[in-house]
Amino acid sequence: MNKKNLELFGLGENATKEEVSAAYDNLRAKYLEERFMDGEVGNNAAKMLTQIDVAYNDLMREFSESATADDAESSFAKVEELIKANDISEAQRVLDGFNERGGRWHYLQSVIFYRKNWINESKKQLEIAIQLEPENEKYKETYRKLNEKLNYDAQNAGDGNQTVYQGQTMSSGADNQMGGNFCANCIECCYINMCINCLCNACCH
Repeated sequence: MNKKNLELFGLGENATKEEVSAAYDNLRAKYLEERFMDGEVGNNAAKMLTQIDVAYNDLMREFSESATADDAESSFAKVEELIKANDISEAQRVLDGFNERGGRWHYLQSVIFYRKNWINESKKQLEIAIQLEPENEKYKETYRKLNEKLNYDAQNAGDGNQTVYQGQTMSSGADNQMGGNFCANCIECCYINMCINCLCNACCH
């Protein structure tokens, strides 16, 4: 909250929206009465009416933005819980409800696509997340691990047991969709565990 605006209403940094509204109403009533007085008192009241209107509108906007951010955080947490519970359809539904889609949104979309076995689409979403938040090490490390898996599968595609990913489809059955040997499974487990750990530790910001 803007400290100067709060001080104008005689409030501290932890003031609530209701307290700001009450202080504004009291000051506005005071200055409306003084506005018609002669001399400096009337002139000062007119100036203060303008100041408190501007300050009040600014503070209300800050409260609104804060509430929106809190709602978004709650929704992100819900998506993460749904992914951990393997309720992928509901996680996608909640994610689709976001209006603003930043790095965290695209990261979670990447995780959902991965859980759907849409591997290339998962990679694309990670790339967008990294573009939006280039300093986020978790996104970059997850992207590195995913590329390791894709490269491994591509190198071993000729043995008849490996999967090459194309678009959003998988060429093998469910039991063999991530590769046919222990090493491939290890790479997959590392990637999945990284995603789940990120969700559990709230590192997606």
